Amino acid sequence: MGRQQHRKRVLTNNSKDGSDTIPNRKEEKKKDIANSIFLHKEKKKKLNVGQLFINISIGLCIFSLIWFFYALYMRSYLAKRIITPHPSDKILHPNSTSAAVSPERFWGSYRPQVYFGMKTRSPKSIVTGLMWMRQDGGGDVNLRHTCEQGDRLQSYGWLMHDGVSFGIQEIRDTDFTLTTEFVKRTGGEHGGDWTWRVTAKQQSSTPQAPMISLLFYVATDSQGSLQAHVEEKNRLGSVTGFSEELGHFKLTFRKPAAGETAGAKYASYNHLKTVSPGLDKLTDIVKNSLDGRFIYNPPSGEKRYYIAVDTYKPPSLQQQQRGETKKEGDFAVHQVTVQTPFQMEVLFESGSFRDRPNQLVGEVMTKELEKRKSAFEVKFEETFGLQRQGYAPALIKFGKAALSNMLGGMGYFYGQSVVQSVYNEYPLAYPEGPLFTAVPSRSFFPRGFLWDEGFHQLLISKWDPQITRESLAHWLDLMNVEGWIPREQILDDEARSKVPAEFIVQRNENANPPTLFLALQKLLERVSGVSEADGQAQEHTNAFLRRLFPRLQTWFEWYNTTQAGPLPNSYRWRGRDKDTNLFLNPKTLTSGLDDYPRASHPSQDERHVDLYCWMALASGIMADVAKLLGEPHQEYERIYQVLSDNSLLSELHWSEQLKAFSDYGNHTQAVVLQREKVYVPPGQPRHQFPVARLVRSVRKAPKLQYVNALGYVNLFPFLLQILTPDSPKLEHILKDMRDEQKLWTPYGLRSLSKSDPLYMKRNTEHDAPYWRGPIWININYLAIRALHYYANSKGPYREKAAALYQDLRKNIIENVNRQYMETGYIWEQYSDITGRGQGSHPFTGWSALSLLIMAEQY
Repeated sequence: MGRQQHRKRVLTNNSKDGSDTIPNRKEEKKKDIANSIFLHKEKKKKLNVGQLFINISIGLCIFSLIWFFYALYMRSYLAKRIITPHPSDKILHPNSTSAAVSPERFWGSYRPQVYFGMKTRSPKSIVTGLMWMRQDGGGDVNLRHTCEQGDRLQSYGWLMHDGVSFGIQEIRDTDFTLTTEFVKRTGGEHGGDWTWRVTAKQQSSTPQAPMISLLFYVATDSQGSLQAHVEEKNRLGSVTGFSEELGHFKLTFRKPAAGETAGAKYASYNHLKTVSPGLDKLTDIVKNSLDGRFIYNPPSGEKRYYIAVDTYKPPSLQQQQRGETKKEGDFAVHQVTVQTPFQMEVLFESGSFRDRPNQLVGEVMTKELEKRKSAFEVKFEETFGLQRQGYAPALIKFGKAALSNMLGGMGYFYGQSVVQSVYNEYPLAYPEGPLFTAVPSRSFFPRGFLWDEGFHQLLISKWDPQITRESLAHWLDLMNVEGWIPREQILDDEARSKVPAEFIVQRNENANPPTLFLALQKLLERVSGVSEADGQAQEHTNAFLRRLFPRLQTWFEWYNTTQAGPLPNSYRWRGRDKDTNLFLNPKTLTSGLDDYPRASHPSQDERHVDLYCWMALASGIMADVAKLLGEPHQEYERIYQVLSDNSLLSELHWSEQLKAFSDYGNHTQAVVLQREKVYVPPGQPRHQFPVARLVRSVRKAPKLQYVNALGYVNLFPFLLQILTPDSPKLEHILKDMRDEQKLWTPYGLRSLSKSDPLYMKRNTEHDAPYWRGPIWININYLAIRALHYYANSKGPYREKAAALYQDLRKNIIENVNRQYMETGYIWEQYSDITGRGQGSHPFTGWSALSLLIMAEQY
């Protein structure tokens, strides 16, 4: 009962307050709904922000992936650009050097790296050559084959060579002289026939005549075949063969005779027929096949043992597999051993030359040689006029030798350079290609060098413009899509065998002076000098320039962008040596002037005056070519006008302190090489610790300033005739040139001032001074050419220039010829103290420009 009453009371009380409770519930419900909406919005807002972050993260991931793959693609793309050929058509047709197109130039002495040899201008040529050795009765083998300074020959070089059809060379060994002659005769479909004649004479007055072995050989370069035909027991009478480029051919070895009209002379014969893994292995194969068991047994005279080829066992298959396997070629050697004097001929006959009138041997060869020699004499005088100028016969002979060695130093190479860019982890093989080029030195530099070749063609273009056109085209056809040409052409195994490993890889940020523009300038002058009546010649040259032009454009643009300096219109050589601790002054090999002093501390702030002048020259020639062809020339003309502005040149490069045009960079002269200290603990043997090296010590901190060296680099505004004839600065240059304490010597202009702190200083303990004092003929040629220009231009210094011209020209001619007469060689450089030839020899690259100096042809 009580519980029910209590319930009633509760209900009664609740009913009393009902009117107040219902509105409160509605308010609470509204608040709940509002809160719910607010919470929903907040939750949604949080979800939106989170989604945004998720979306951004996804976007960034996608972007990163895209960027990653784009970067991979770009790196791959940039890595491949170095080996991507230039997109324009090749200047030369692939068959331009073939027997069908150019039969008279197909065969030639295109192997400058050997003393005597011939090949065709084709990728896989049959090669022929000569080796020899003196039989002195001992076990020593003094085999001569490739041109080596270590052979210490008294002299060797071409006395006459027309670059096409014949050549006469004299080789002076210890006590005998070999005269090698060749003459060609075109006919048939594969370049025709040719004959060699080798004449050996005793030099000394010893009672017993020297006994000599001549080893004539023929080898295939992985294609073609040879068959040896042995007569009279062991005498290799002939070799027949076949190749795609030559068809069928025959090489005949005639017996030695005492003279052209004399009968056969007693000789001993040996031969070798084997295979070769490469042309660079021929010398080794012969050396490894020699045996001293053979007896020379003349009818009258004592028996003597001699060394001869016998048998050669090629490396086993297992040995070959350890290294790189290559397709082998056939190799045949004919050895004839005979006492001097004697004469011997080798005849090559093409199987397709079916209507030959007679064999090119004996009197027929003599008459043909005499005819070619006579034509050479006439053309030489017509071209250079040395007799008209009153030169003595000895000087004319020297001039002929200078030209002939340049022409006889033309080589045909085929293969691939090894290259690398900053985008390549490892070196790559450049596209295969041919190169027809002159070489600086047959013994030391028997390959193509970009900046040398421009100087070479200054002389060759006077003699045979066709060779110059072909050489220019071959060089420019080696250009890649960027506009870069490897500056040193090391194309095959033969070339690589002569180059230290550290110089083989070519890097595409590195330039070389664009001297091909010098040869191009001469070609343009030749066009402007052609009469209107000779329209065909002008049309031919214009067509050639039109094929050249797309590559010239890319080449110029590559220099103008990749070699740009820190300031507008300034230029800087890339590729300076980076390990500054080891060099007294880090080298700039790319400039061509190697160890010539530049800023002591390489940096991106450098400005190089010689490169500035090369670009001024190049831009002017590009404008001239463009105008001649009717192509847009305004931009080249603008660049030329800017760079030839002497006020800008002075602003960037004139040093008031030195009164000379100079490089600019981070520099100090207070540097020396000193022996580094190596700590050796007491009681420890010294030989267990590193050898103390010569390292550079910097005595005074470098600063940005003009480089206060004086030498060839400072002369470039004068050398390339950028300086106006009325410039007051020309007076300072002429004064420095004539100062004997600076650049003047009785033998030519020295490369670095005698008063310079780095004059004749070693750059490292192993690096003798190179461009730090010695006299170089290419720069002296440019100086004489410039003096001739300023002497014949209106200006206040023409008389001074004329006097210097006469004196410098006389000094160069007399000294280079004197050294040739005394030593038998034209040299790489000449001592500024004694005038003696030094460096590599023979160096009949740009040192042969002495002939143009004699002829006053600039």
